[in-house]
Amino acid sequence: MDSKRNLFLAQRLISGDSKAYDFLMEFYYQSLCAYAQSLCYDHALAEDIVQNVFVKLWVKRIKINPDLSIKSYLYKSVYNEFIDQYRKNKPVIYLEKKYFEAIDLVIDIEPEELGDLIKLMNAEIENLPAKCREIFLMNKMEGLTHTEISEYLNISLKTVEGHITRAFKILTEKLGTKMEAVLFLLFNFNKQKRQSSLR
Repeated sequence: MDSKRNLFLAQRLISGDSKAYDFLMEFYYQSLCAYAQSLCYDHALAEDIVQNVFVKLWVKRIKINPDLSIKSYLYKSVYNEFIDQYRKNKPVIYLEKKYFEAIDLVIDIEPEELGDLIKLMNAEIENLPAKCREIFLMNKMEGLTHTEISEYLNISLKTVEGHITRAFKILTEKLGTKMEAVLFLLFNFNKQKRQSSLR
């Protein structure tokens, strides 16, 4: 959405134009739900989050800065609503704090750019040397420790550590400084959720 259209819609929304509100909901609803679901991994909760965001958008429309991007405002509102909902439901333990920190590192990226970055990371993981990729995924996806991988594959602990270090080096060179945060979002939080479901 270009800046002129953004300004026009923001001004109409602030003035109480329900058609501008309906347009924004129709235009952004599905993409915001997809973004919310990428945070909470729950379709119903994702829809609740987005609906709450749009309710608050209308209630607090007078406070909107028309010079700011409506798109960025909505995505950050979804993120904030997700945090609020999550903290109401359960205490934030250490691993989840790391998850929120990881989100903070990438939250200023446009959602499409983040999606592209995740696709690129998956592609680069597939391009890792076979043994390097296998060990990296055993550690990051399956949650096995270096010692467990060493015993399972019957290789030395030093060899395992070398492959994981090499994988990180390759991915960092290809993907830059946000690589670790995206890795955490892709693997560690999902791994914790799977482990919790087995208890």
